[in-house]
Amino acid sequence: MNMLPSQDDVIRILRETGALRQGHFEYPNGLHSNEYLQVPLAMRHFQHSKTLSVGLSRLLRANSEIRPIIPQLSIVSPATGGLPVAFGVCEALRAKKVYWAERENKSEPYRFRPFIEPEPGEQIMLVDDILQSGVNLADLRKTLEGFGALVIGLAVIVHQPTPQTVDFGSLPFYSLAKLDARYFADAEGCSLCANGHPLTKVWI
Repeated sequence: MNMLPSQDDVIRILRETGALRQGHFEYPNGLHSNEYLQVPLAMRHFQHSKTLSVGLSRLLRANSEIRPIIPQLSIVSPATGGLPVAFGVCEALRAKKVYWAERENKSEPYRFRPFIEPEPGEQIMLVDDILQSGVNLADLRKTLEGFGALVIGLAVIVHQPTPQTVDFGSLPFYSLAKLDARYFADAEGCSLCANGHPLTKVWI
């Protein structure tokens, strides 16, 4: 496998590690889907983590506008799923630093550990394992920009958009693979429910 994995390579890794599952799933927001994805199941394997992180870093390095600023670039992710990706990308790029933001629930704003706050004008690449609804990444972007930081792009291992995915406008976006799952607004409109497929409720 090349260090810039193809979409097929990424999907194979996800399936082999159990990170990508087919079935009938209900998400906490009520959406039903035929796919469930947990990238951390792949990232717990060192070689897969390295392949995916280095691959994503090479997408970023290939950008002629990003490449010159890598020595000053900060890699920031939401805790906790994005942490292995952020550290892997930072190491592969040899970027300036990596850190993360946390919150206990989605009704609260993101916050940083004491003395780990972004600086005005700091150039930041937002990194996560997956972009689905995009709510967490949009909230984190807002928090970073509230400190005066400059979010210059968004990079994820997998893009699996939902019908409610946030629009990030002109913000440069990078991903190693895109998955087009089927989504249903609720049980009433779900063809999987109608056909009697066993349901698994997932909490994240």
